[in-house]
Amino acid sequence: MKRIMYVLGICFSVFVLASCHGKLKAENRELKEFIVPEEFDETKTYEISFWAKNDTNIVQQNIYKQAIENFQKIYPNIKVNITPYSDYTEIYNDVIKNIATKTTPNLCIAYPDHVATYMDGEDVVVPLDSLMNDEEYGMGGSKVKFASTPKEQYISKFLEEGKIGKYYCTLPFMRSTEALYVNKTYLEEHGYDVPDVFTWDYLWEICDNALKNTTEGQMIPMIYKSTDNMFIQLCKQKGYDFTTEKGKVLFLSDDVKSMLLGLTQQIDKGYFDTFKRVSYPGNMFNKGQCIFAIDSTAGSTWLGSKAPLLDIPASEIVDFETVVRPIPQVDVNNPQMISQGPSLCLFNKENPQEVMASWLLMQYLLTDDTQIQYAETEGYLPVTKTAMESETFQTYLKNPEEYDVKRAATQLIIDHIDHTFITPVFNGSSLCRSAAGYLIEAVFNKQYRDGASIDKLFNTVNTRYKLADYEIK
Repeated sequence: MKRIMYVLGICFSVFVLASCHGKLKAENRELKEFIVPEEFDETKTYEISFWAKNDTNIVQQNIYKQAIENFQKIYPNIKVNITPYSDYTEIYNDVIKNIATKTTPNLCIAYPDHVATYMDGEDVVVPLDSLMNDEEYGMGGSKVKFASTPKEQYISKFLEEGKIGKYYCTLPFMRSTEALYVNKTYLEEHGYDVPDVFTWDYLWEICDNALKNTTEGQMIPMIYKSTDNMFIQLCKQKGYDFTTEKGKVLFLSDDVKSMLLGLTQQIDKGYFDTFKRVSYPGNMFNKGQCIFAIDSTAGSTWLGSKAPLLDIPASEIVDFETVVRPIPQVDVNNPQMISQGPSLCLFNKENPQEVMASWLLMQYLLTDDTQIQYAETEGYLPVTKTAMESETFQTYLKNPEEYDVKRAATQLIIDHIDHTFITPVFNGSSLCRSAAGYLIEAVFNKQYRDGASIDKLFNTVNTRYKLADYEIK
């Protein structure tokens, strides 16, 4: 049920933007530099709010609660009220609704795409540059009363993902990517090797063989969780442009038309399907009803016959060995994988001291203990070198008592940090992602099987998602 609600939430966000914002503005507002107070006034009491996403995971909730409890012992004059959310879309929708009434939280979990839309409001988001670089209260600052992580100890690639225009507008909290979860037992029983990196052609070959050796209707060889990511990563692997930094949409092109028409061949042969159309990949994967599942590394605790988290009865699980690989590639020598995962966003308030209190909490959430504990709950990677290289985290990666698929998913990100990418972030980039996923879902409809019909689909998507409104002139 929670996964169905997630899909409904995504759909709802489209209508929120359409109804509350109307036509999106062509350019984000110019941010005002935050002036860091000379001193943080600890004689005053501050009550701040933090909207967190924990996917109804009680372990993650407890990590947040413990972090806040520890933080309040260090700064007893700061009271933190945490509001748990089940997914990012709920947070996004509530922030959008609260911008008009100036009742946004002080701090929230967010995607940079979402923050780019928040920035359409005047003085809503705090640009973090002055805070980050302040010698006393910035990253590693001399007056911060805990072991704040210096800027140079953040993984630079993840830190740079928080830049929107010329400002840092988010800090990375955790990072993940997508992975190919493979039923290794099935492949070996049918004479197939398990390469370090699969090509799409090799994966389709195995899918074809599986269907020929299975009673019709009993197997979908591959299920993809996020069609947004499928489209974006296929474009990147093939060298097709997605959007410009200023929001000009480039993915309604002849190259993409050919890509979609090529994909319909695999669709018509029944090689794969999607989460929105059939089921969460882990459910069918764990039942042995699909061989390949493509999902986030943060979903690793749900995948595999020994997965600690399950949505299906144990009696339906088939015993097999699961291995984790990068998503299939067009060129195995130049792998391209999306970088994703939650970030932290700081909101402006009338009292700069209140912003300072929130900034200190933001930094505390990025300390080693909190980073490592949260990363261990799923297949996440900490975003700082100090946490990632710590003895605690390295011991976790080697601990045989931890779920091996989860540890493998985390190691996958470590091994491929340099192969990850993000798409340009601007006001409207979130809906451009949704439009990309819509294109994949749409071509399952057999009316889209030639160039003219794909052109009509492009026109539909252009209108539905207002793609022409996003470009900054």
